[in-house]
Amino acid sequence: MRFLSIYKSKEACEPPTAEYIAAMQQLIEDMSKAGVLVTTEGCLPSARGARVRMSNGSFTVVDGPFAETKELVGGFAILEAKSKEEAIEHTKRFLNIVGEGECEVRQLYEAPALA
Repeated sequence: MRFLSIYKSKEACEPPTAEYIAAMQQLIEDMSKAGVLVTTEGCLPSARGARVRMSNGSFTVVDGPFAETKELVGGFAILEAKSKEEAIEHTKRFLNIVGEGECEVRQLYEAPALA
């Protein structure tokens, strides 16, 4: 089963430390070798993004930064796990490195193979 783990936190104001980068690289390497981590990416600051909304057939685009938001999506990982509980355990390993914040863990829909 595949799971999407979406990391949400306050927007980082400072670049990551060398220790943080090393710990994250080690976690990514370990999880990749174990066949658990399918892919992962972090997001750049919200100042470089936009929010696109459709309402009543009209689009609204708001450029970042999104200072009024308490938590922003900071990154994501797609995990291969045997159960939701296993995906949660892997997500806890990630949060032990990043510290404050939360991850939303969602199972991904896997369409049946086409004949």
